[in-house]
Amino acid sequence: MHEDSRHEAGHGKTETSASGHESWVARNFNYQCYITCLTGFYSCRWTAQQWERTEYGSCCCSWREQLFYMFLISACFLSNLVLFVWAETSNEYFSFDWVVYLGTGKWFFCSIILLSFLGIVAMYTSLLLIVSFLLLWERIELSLHISHKILVTASSLLAVFLMAVLCQHWKDKWLIFGLSLKIFAPLVHLILITLMVIASWPIAIYVAHLETEVRIRRYRVENYENEDLETHNKVTRLKALQVAAGLSFLLILLCLYLIPLGIYSPCIQEKKNLGPKPVFFGHRGAPMMAPENTMMSFEKAVEYDIFGLETDVHVSYDHVPFIMHDFDLSRTTNIREVLPEDIHKHTSLFKWPFLSTLNAGKWFLEHKPFINMDPLSEADKKRASNQSIPLLSDVLQLAKKEQKFVIFDLFHPPVEHPYRNTFVRKVVRVILESKIEQHLIFWLPSFDRSYVRYMAPGFQQVGRLLPTERLTRENISIINVDYKRLFYRGMREYKAANIYINLYLVNEPWLFSLAWCSKINSVTTDNIKLLSQLNHPHFFMTPSYYMYVWLLMDIVSAVFICIIFTFHWWRELKKKRWLNPTNATPGKMRGLARSFLFILAIDSGRRDLLDMFLTSAKRDDTRILLVQGEFRVEHRRG
Repeated sequence: MHEDSRHEAGHGKTETSASGHESWVARNFNYQCYITCLTGFYSCRWTAQQWERTEYGSCCCSWREQLFYMFLISACFLSNLVLFVWAETSNEYFSFDWVVYLGTGKWFFCSIILLSFLGIVAMYTSLLLIVSFLLLWERIELSLHISHKILVTASSLLAVFLMAVLCQHWKDKWLIFGLSLKIFAPLVHLILITLMVIASWPIAIYVAHLETEVRIRRYRVENYENEDLETHNKVTRLKALQVAAGLSFLLILLCLYLIPLGIYSPCIQEKKNLGPKPVFFGHRGAPMMAPENTMMSFEKAVEYDIFGLETDVHVSYDHVPFIMHDFDLSRTTNIREVLPEDIHKHTSLFKWPFLSTLNAGKWFLEHKPFINMDPLSEADKKRASNQSIPLLSDVLQLAKKEQKFVIFDLFHPPVEHPYRNTFVRKVVRVILESKIEQHLIFWLPSFDRSYVRYMAPGFQQVGRLLPTERLTRENISIINVDYKRLFYRGMREYKAANIYINLYLVNEPWLFSLAWCSKINSVTTDNIKLLSQLNHPHFFMTPSYYMYVWLLMDIVSAVFICIIFTFHWWRELKKKRWLNPTNATPGKMRGLARSFLFILAIDSGRRDLLDMFLTSAKRDDTRILLVQGEFRVEHRRG
């Protein structure tokens, strides 16, 4: 028995040779630095000190810290949710910057600034949560510094405020978030499965450790009668934690395995059912390559063989239709330099001789309205700087020459305009005088439509998102709609009625892929160059291929997770085999168990295990010897 005990205890030796000692010091010094970094970041305690570990199953912090830990989890979730929603709405960044410009009078990439700020907030809360998890893993008491508490509170309030703003004033951003999931859901599903495989490693270690703790408590019950009730309660708590951790993990994993049953993505379909690639209307020409609504912009769009040109028409005070989007001239012209007192005057209240003198291109070079614009050549820069406001007749002549369709918004003049009630007739007269083929005109304005039908029966009448019954009654077979409203309302009835659908405004490849897979006829876009390069929809796959990937990922992940859990369970139980010896006498069982307790107490720094060993050693006259650089436990009884 004496020799057996010494042999088993030899496995817990601590080497005293020079190389062994340096290895031990380096290992403990690195661990101490690791703990100091964690506590320094979380609690702002950067001084190295000895930290007492809490017992498994016991609370690791006060109820206030527990409450704030839940608050930290909420802040992390909300900040990442807001970041993801805002990142997915990149298709609308130009519109957001334009709204900010209307409020501030200054053009800057507010959308990108907000995205960067939200990224920093999400990264901060996520990093803080990861550090807290690592501290919990090391069983060190949590104590979040007051500065972190203030920042986490501010992050939560900011996330809640932005969520409220989105819900109250910009609800369509949630629609974009939902649409993005139709495309990215299969990819997100595979990523989540991969994360669950990674998470199974610490979960398996934790569950295995809890099993060891349960066996230690049961050993106490068998050998220390005065601890029976207290230890029994801890065993129950540990088993509950073990079941909660393992069962929660398995339930989440099962839900992820079954998620594809509820996924609907238009891009999961047979290749033979995929419709033709939607054609393009250049939104105000090609505004990423030239100043919007200028002849240079329209000519750049034509170079990419677009289907049609989209623009905006105002009628001047002297009855001349010209091209301009905004209701004032401050954003896209140099009126601040020429006539600063009239920068907020309505666009239609100027006469054409004055409008024709304004520069409509320098702002483009100064502000660079799109973050993902390609650099311009020197020739294009010179050409852009000399652009002016074009006439509607100029655009019609270009479309007539290149045989391109034209669709435009026609803005109603203000009350004080002399041609407020006859502006439609002037525009129709200009179109007819241009001699452009009538079928090339997509007539979108709803004003005085009966007059337009009478004067130009060849115009293709375009409606909005109206019921199919009304479209049929008004003999309208084309609709121009916001993609958010159409996708959520549904397009089945429009397809059944053979309605031509044009979506606006589609700039992101994922959104264009969604339109392509949904058999949309055409889209209005700023990003002509990028979208024209797409030869197939993103994330397109056949149902059989997706099922193959789904089942393969589920099976492979399940095998890996089973291997990980089995490995850690086997390693933990093998390492603690002294608690459940077989083919041993009662005296030998006690000796082996006490040897193990001493080794475990030294390795883990557990004071409760060391006290338990010393009590047992005193009762059975057990001695600890240091022989040739290794600890040995000698049992005189049994």
